[in-house]
Formats: sequence, structure tokens, C-alpha cells
Amino acid sequence: MAPYNARWGIMATGWIAEVFTRDLLIDPRLRGADDVSHTVTAVASSSSKARAEKFIADLGVPAPCVAYGSYEELVADPNVDIVYIATPHSHHFQNAMLALEAGKHVLCEKPFTVNAAQTKILCETARRKNLFLMEAVWTRYFPLSIQVRDLIQKGEIGEVLRVIADNSFGDDVEEKWGTKHRMVNMDLAGGALLDLGIYSLTWVFQTLYHTLPPSQRKPPSAISAHLTPYHLTGADEATTILLTFPTTTPSNKPNLQSQAVSMTHLRIATDPDEKNSSRPAIRIQGTKGEIQVDGPAFRPERYRLIPRKEPGKDAAPVKEVEFQFPGDGKGMYWEADEAARCLRDGKLESEGLPWEESIVIMEVMDEARRQGGLTYPEKIESTVYPLQL
Repeated sequence: MAPYNARWGIMATGWIAEVFTRDLLIDPRLRGADDVSHTVTAVASSSSKARAEKFIADLGVPAPCVAYGSYEELVADPNVDIVYIATPHSHHFQNAMLALEAGKHVLCEKPFTVNAAQTKILCETARRKNLFLMEAVWTRYFPLSIQVRDLIQKGEIGEVLRVIADNSFGDDVEEKWGTKHRMVNMDLAGGALLDLGIYSLTWVFQTLYHTLPPSQRKPPSAISAHLTPYHLTGADEATTILLTFPTTTPSNKPNLQSQAVSMTHLRIATDPDEKNSSRPAIRIQGTKGEIQVDGPAFRPERYRLIPRKEPGKDAAPVKEVEFQFPGDGKGMYWEADEAARCLRDGKLESEGLPWEESIVIMEVMDEARRQGGLTYPEKIESTVYPLQL
């Protein structure tokens, strides 16, 4: 049987759109995916058609691929099945609504939106229109992530009671980001939490929450957040969130809870020497041992399983596992494959990251921002569509 082909429209032409499109062009068979394939049929830049044309030429996207100078033209193209949204997160809600209202399936970069209210409307719209919608948290679809979740579900480290996750980059914030860059710009929903901290939360949720059967998943029962504002713009330059879940995994033991620490920072780094001397970015701690995942949290390549020493016995050996990225890809093709399979199978959402879970994670970020007093301009937080940003 011929592989199912997904026809992609790429919305925006920045760095992340480049990375994603390059991955789409890699032969899926190199990663063992012979059931799906990808075609890039259109690219749009909101600034000019010439910019979209340059993007297509620079990446060597095979013809026929149409260049557009507006997002409205992209979502109207009958040869586009699914739109990949690679705009700043301040614009995700408006852009995703545009695509859904035009009858297109959507893969939207993380964070889904600026707040949970916007995410809920996207999900309701997709359900009403019978369209596939997914938050593009690529890390979830890595074989490494799937393997770690399987180990937890099989009880390899016992009952998991605590996760510590960090995704931080040590930069001279004033010099590198200034005030206008999207990382710190309030008008573009800047700040460490939404851009980087979502990966720390991804590890917390995919290990403590997603490893339970859907009927047993419960949102955090307590959230305590500390935010440090960046003195030049007010966006958060550091956010630490302490979470308590009313459950444990994989057995959901009565009378027990699990805890998590989710961290992100713009001034200090998870991996200061960039040689991985500091080792794990994520520690997943269970009653029978621990899984450590080396950073970066968004694109990890190795983990180790450290069994607990049993009384009177020699310690079991540490198991270290390393992963490759076939075809010299970045790893975004796995989420694209998932989206294609969902389209093929008529699914509206991915089991790897259901809408409900995206909403719960957005609600945690909403609460962290509420506790830290971080609000974005009214237009960006708005649930009104359409709205000119």
C-alpha cells in the first residue's frame, strides 16, 4: 500500500519553520516510517511573497510549491491539507483560528497559545469543524521520550514520586536579547516560561501524568510559582514552579502524591560548558531507582537508568542509552509523522498529547503567571477572533 501523503502549508518563514521544513524533506524510510510521507505544497510569509519564494529556494523545496505573501492565501489553497504554524506565540491563537475557520488541519508550535482560554477555543473549534489539531511539542514524539514513558509504565523504577526538570540558557540577557527580541518582548508574549519552561513542564507531565491511564490523570492539586521579571521589559527571565499531583505513577498508589520542580532561566544554563559535564537536565525519581535524561530538555539524546541498591546485594549496573537522529534530522519529523497518521486515521487529536493535556499545561502556566503578576497586552491575551495584532 502506498504511504499516506500529508500536504503541508508552512505559515511563517523564520528559523523554526526552516528546521521543520528541512525535516519534512528527509526521506521517512530513513527513520523506519514507510507508512507516511510529506509534501510541502505552500509557504507563506506575512511580510512578502518574495520572502516565501526565498525560503522555498534556500531549502530546495521540490516543485510544485506555491509562495504566498499572506496567511489568508495559504489557508485558502486547496492543495494544503494541514498548516504548520511557526509564528510567535503571541499570534498562535489568531493564526490557528484562521486556518481552522478555512477548514485546514493544524499543527501549531508550542506553546499552543498565550493562555488556556485561547487553547480551549481552538480545541472547541477543531471539534466543531471535525479537524485535526495538535500542539507541536516535538520532544513528546522522540523514540527516547516514548521509551522513558514505557519504562515508567512497566514499573522499572517503581512508583514515581518526584521529577526535577530544567531548561535554561545562560546568556547576557541585556546584550543578547535587548528589549525587542521575541524572547523578552511583551508584545510577542516573551519570557522564559512560555518559550523554554514549557519543556520543563513537558517532562513533568509526560512522566507523572501521561503515564497514567486517561481516566486516572488528575491536574496538579497545588502549584507554587516564583517568577523573576526582566527589568527592561517585565517578561519573566526566570520561573520556577513547584507542583503537587494527587496521584503517583504507574500504580496510582492510595495515600501517596507526587511532586515536581519545573525550572527555566535566561541567565544561567542547564549545561554551562556545553559539553554535558553537568549531566542530567531531568531526574525522574521512583521507589526502585531513577531515570536521568541529559539535556537539552527539548532535544535529549541520552538517558540512564540507575537502579536502587537492594540491601545485602551488589548494586545493579547503570544502563545508559543513546539515540540517533536518522537522516541527520533535528527530530521534528516524528511529530510530523504523528500528525500524518492522525489525518490518515481520521483522528482529531494525538494520543501523545491530547487536547485535555495541552489545556492543563496551559492552565499551570496561567497560574504561574498569575502568582508572578505577569500579564501580556490585552490584545495578545484576548479570545476575540478575528483581531488585528
